[in-house]
Amino acid sequence: MFAGMNITLVSPYELGRQPFGLAEPATLLQHAGHQVRCCDLSIQKLDSAIDVHTELVAIYIAMHTATRIAVEALPKIRQLAPNAQLCVYGLYAPMNVELFRAHGVPYIIGGEYENGLLEMTEGLRSGTAPTTGAPTIRLEKTAFVVPDRSALPTLDKYASLILPDGTGRTVGFAETTRGCKYFCRHCPIVPVYEGRFFVIPADIVLQDIRNQVAVGAQHISFGDPDFFNGPGHALRIVRALHDEFPALSFDATIKIEHIVKYPDEIRILAASGCLFILSAVESVDDEILELLDKGHTRADLLGALDIMRDAGIDLAPTFVAFTPWTTLQRYRTLLHDIAALGLIDAVAPVQLSIRLLIPAGSHILHIDGIRDCVGDFDPQILGHAWQHPDPRVDALQQQLQALVMQAEAAGQSRNEIFQAVWQLAWQADDSTAPPLAMPATERPIPRLSENWYCCAEPTCEQLVSF
Repeated sequence: MFAGMNITLVSPYELGRQPFGLAEPATLLQHAGHQVRCCDLSIQKLDSAIDVHTELVAIYIAMHTATRIAVEALPKIRQLAPNAQLCVYGLYAPMNVELFRAHGVPYIIGGEYENGLLEMTEGLRSGTAPTTGAPTIRLEKTAFVVPDRSALPTLDKYASLILPDGTGRTVGFAETTRGCKYFCRHCPIVPVYEGRFFVIPADIVLQDIRNQVAVGAQHISFGDPDFFNGPGHALRIVRALHDEFPALSFDATIKIEHIVKYPDEIRILAASGCLFILSAVESVDDEILELLDKGHTRADLLGALDIMRDAGIDLAPTFVAFTPWTTLQRYRTLLHDIAALGLIDAVAPVQLSIRLLIPAGSHILHIDGIRDCVGDFDPQILGHAWQHPDPRVDALQQQLQALVMQAEAAGQSRNEIFQAVWQLAWQADDSTAPPLAMPATERPIPRLSENWYCCAEPTCEQLVSF
């Protein structure tokens, strides 16, 4: 008789989302006969799902912050389940093999991890699994199933949508693809997927969303790295959703170059309920954009804004404000453009202080001359430390990071925080800040209540309590 394992899947943190990376593999493992519990550390404590009977703890690390939290959680996991095998899986697992090996984690799975999890659990159950599995990046197609999300905290415990009038909506979360076909040098997806992406079948996505609507979702946030990696696939899903749930709104992440390339498709998104698009603009400086291999220019950003405003969709841009090539003047130009383009309220204040993160294997390390300011991998920061040639730039970034955190904790508005940032940007070299003029187009936009992004680093204590 098949004896399944007692398994706990743990998500340390995923941007305020109810994690597909727990619900879907948990469902697959249950179908294989295992007893599976889930623990979302951003909401729950470890002892809610881990005890002495737990035989395997697999930790889902989809981002940098989740990796840091996972490392800090390992001692507590061992205390609660001293005999359990340990595994990490997800995007950041293969980038941090040495780190997790040093912490005694024998099984490390990246990429399309579901098949790896199934094979590992079968090997552990049958006693044929090696003591330490070779780190793997799985890039074969997965036989996806509709995730059972009932073992996770309810949607009202996660990020909500805040509308310009201050009212809110319950948010569901879905993915239509994983990976990405582009090679932006700073992106952590690139070293793992190397230009490949995988489609989650439309019927799986639609049923997952139906199930979330049935328990209260009024808005869907699509978590794809780029919703238009497969624009035809994306449009099939949003059209079907709008036909079935005409009041359901959604948001998605789309590259600037895709917005410019697919204006007609952007209008279809608007007609289907899209409220805003998150886009990794990263910079308004063409030289920096070329170094990052972003695939768009400053002029493209302006064109994308025109397309979206014509369609009636808001842009929520993200930035890597501080890089080795950022000067004080370039940073001030970024602030000037944000204000001049009417984007102050569209930009989460944390975006104004983000410093380039260079994880293990990053294609940033391929840039000529980068090693002049970038050091070896530092396990304390889970990345390559770097120093700016102008110490005033590093000092400004640190001041801004502290300012933003304190201002948000005090409940200041985005406009108020931006004005304080504006002043600091000129004080960095004892200059006098010019008057801050904002266009009449400046207005609140819809946003999710979770402000942290994958390259922003709140302390673990801000997010979890084990």
